[in-house]
Parts: sequence; structure tokens; C-alpha cells
Amino acid sequence: MGVTLLDGGMGQELVKRTEDRATPLWSTQVMIDHPGLVRAIHDDFFAAGAEVATANTYAVLRDRLVRVGMQDRVPELIDTALSTAEAARAAHGSGLVAGSLGPLIASYRPDLCPPAAEAAALYAENVAMMQDRVDLFLIETMSSVEMAEGALRATAASGVPVWLAVSVDDHDGAKLRSGEPVSDLAATVARHEPDAVLINCSRPEAVAAGLEAIKGFDRPFGAYANGFTRISNGFLADAPTVDALERRTDLGPEAYADFVDGWVAQGATIVGGCCEVGPAHIAEIARRLGKLPAEAAASLA
Repeated sequence: MGVTLLDGGMGQELVKRTEDRATPLWSTQVMIDHPGLVRAIHDDFFAAGAEVATANTYAVLRDRLVRVGMQDRVPELIDTALSTAEAARAAHGSGLVAGSLGPLIASYRPDLCPPAAEAAALYAENVAMMQDRVDLFLIETMSSVEMAEGALRATAASGVPVWLAVSVDDHDGAKLRSGEPVSDLAATVARHEPDAVLINCSRPEAVAAGLEAIKGFDRPFGAYANGFTRISNGFLADAPTVDALERRTDLGPEAYADFVDGWVAQGATIVGGCCEVGPAHIAEIARRLGKLPAEAAASLA
């Protein structure tokens, strides 16, 4: 089986390309203030060899937007995000569009997660708006079994392939951020049968242990890590911004691609990048996978 190459992190790439101050919903606000930037980033990831455009819908959730009075703009923002990804795919001439479903309330906070039944009802609005326009749902950064269960319930009847991505402890990748063993996801995965199970938004050093746990789920698996030094206590506060996170300086394209090589050696068939992983990183992975000529990768470095 070949390896599918995801794109990299949209939010942090947006931070790098504008001087606007980051806010808790900054990557969503940018679709209103700088609509061309999101398209440009999709274009750059496709040019780098990515085969999937992850729509900028991670935080377009009514429960997140209500705090800034934008909850009634959910349909408009989802349409903008999907249209932008679709246009980039059309210009590229190939690729998949993934509808991102991020955590309710906040990332990395499984303690704030609503019960699965309530979460499924909250996600249902987004699923209904996206299911006829996306090639797959990418459930991202689920940090507990309960969080994964809620999102999987919401997508169960969509008729669209579903990839579940979970975030693991930065120091012990065999555990979810909730402290539960990654292996505790087995029953949920067996019940809902997502089309793939991934590790995401964790330090790349932690990924290999998480992959060993999900290899036993009898599903295609893979990973896309972040480039933060750690998820700080400041980012776990209410309504955090990315200013509370520190970017690594030792994770350039070659160093990150070395980690990806290891995941592929473990059997991963879906790889890419999350926060702080940009087009140059994806280009280096694509070059190593034989999906991008060396001269094209060099031009994006």
C-alpha cells in the first residue's frame, strides 16, 4: 500500500504570514479579514506534494464561536473554508478535501469535554453542512476516549470516510493527553470502524509509542506531529492563544522528515504535519516518498 501525504498546519502558517495579533479564534477570523491567505497556503501545500487539503474548519464550531458572538456565522465560515479548499484542489488538478472536526470547547482539555452523546449532537450541525462536499472527515486532536467517541458518533451516518486523529502525552506517547492508555481506544475503534486512526498534534518524539498502540486496531494508521516544544500550562488556560506556545528551533524539514521515515518504517500509510509544520517540511517528506522531484522540494525550502 502506498503512503498518503497530508498537508501541514494551517493555523501556525497563517500566523507566520500576517502581523495580526493572534486571538483564541484567530485562524477562523482570518477567513474574514484575509481570505486570500488560506487559499495561498492550500496552494503551497499542494505544490509541496500534499495530496489532501484539510479545510480550515477545525475551530468553526458553534460552542467556540459563541464566546465572540459569531455563532450565527458557522454556515458562512464553513462554506468559505470548503470553497477555498475546493478551489485549491481544482487549481492543482487532483487531491482530496478533508473536513476538519476539532475538539469542542478547547484543544488538549479532555477535562472540559462534554459527554459523548452531547458532543455528538453539537458536532452534528457541522457534519451535516460538510458531508456532501468533503472526501473525508478528519477528526483531530481528540485527547480522550470520550472525546473520540462523541465525534465518531456524529460522523457515523455521514456516508463519508472518517479518519480519527488522537493527541498523545508529549512525554509518553502510549498515553492520550487524558492519561488513558492509547490502547483504551480499541473498543471505540472496533465499534465505529473509522477508516484510519492517526496520532496528531503531539511532539514527534512521542508518536512512535502511540503508533505501536494503534497498530493493533486493524485499521490503516499514521501520524502528523507538531513543532511545539510542549503544550504549556499557559495554553491550557481558558481561551488561550498560540502566543502561549513556543516553536521549536531544531525541527527543520530534514529533521522532521527523519521522524516521518521512522513512522513509515513502523507501517504508517498516512503522514503529514500539524502546527509549525509548513510547506518546506511537506516537500521534504514528498521528496523522500518519491512524490516530488528533488529540484521542486529545494525550491520550497
